[in-house]
Amino acid sequence: MILSTRKTRKCEFLEQMELVVPWKALVEMITPFYPEGHTGRPPFSLEAMLRTHFMQQWFTLSDLAMEEAFFDTPIYREFAQLDAFGRLPDESTILRFRHRLEKHKLAEQILAVVNELLVQKGLLLKAGTAVDATIIAAPSSTKNKDKKRDPEMHSSKKGNQWHFGMKAHIGVDSESGLVHTVRGTAAHVSDVTEGNSLLHGQEEEEYGDAGYQGIENRPDAKKEVLWHIAMRPGKRAALDLENKRDALTEKIEKAKAGIRAKVEHPFRVIKRQFGFIKVRYRGLKKNTAQLVTLFALSNLWMARGKLLGIGA
Repeated sequence: MILSTRKTRKCEFLEQMELVVPWKALVEMITPFYPEGHTGRPPFSLEAMLRTHFMQQWFTLSDLAMEEAFFDTPIYREFAQLDAFGRLPDESTILRFRHRLEKHKLAEQILAVVNELLVQKGLLLKAGTAVDATIIAAPSSTKNKDKKRDPEMHSSKKGNQWHFGMKAHIGVDSESGLVHTVRGTAAHVSDVTEGNSLLHGQEEEEYGDAGYQGIENRPDAKKEVLWHIAMRPGKRAALDLENKRDALTEKIEKAKAGIRAKVEHPFRVIKRQFGFIKVRYRGLKKNTAQLVTLFALSNLWMARGKLLGIGA
């Protein structure tokens, strides 16, 4: 009998992420916040817990689902470097590790470590930033312990439809589309309000859609940078392309749109590749920490081809 040697997509994914995640640098960064002493059973290694935490993000697993997955899926145990016949992290252990990351705001440092690697590899440039935001849904049901919706979430109208949840605001490198800044707010906070906070300070030019109209005139605007904001859809639709000036304006709008389109890539990765379409926790702080981690991992996923020297 011939056994198939075909690898699953999940196996190939984990093999690639094994190679591109800067494990050593991340472990060194987190180590000061991870307890060395213990009483009772010895703690799991920091790297094992970090690998577990990342798998939760990649495969949309809650703490309990991650605990159960270790029993059901051998490849998860192998990736976390856990003994198949030894003790496995339970729901409480996984929860405590996440709380430790949240307490010390280590998600932001994870993104910083990842981006430092990308800068060293010449994949994250500093000349320009594109900004955008997307709504992440939150449960609108009141069938919970508190009998009410999350007070930190809010409703926002997009088109003719109302959405309840939070908003993820990101600033990305206008050349590569890699994320350098993440902000989390309630869904009703306008894009333009957060726009200037998404800059890293070394840009010369910034790009945004029509929702960022007037951003250069806001009190927090940086005068030394040049914003390229999309024309409002109605005004653009009224252009007469037979008119030379209007035709040139349309070409400029298409060029700006081509650059802005790169900000959609990380949103697609976290929503389609990682399956993150709804918040998991209550409160903006916890959910923003998860978003920052997700975008750090999306950077590695988007850059994996160049980091590994293969086509992606």
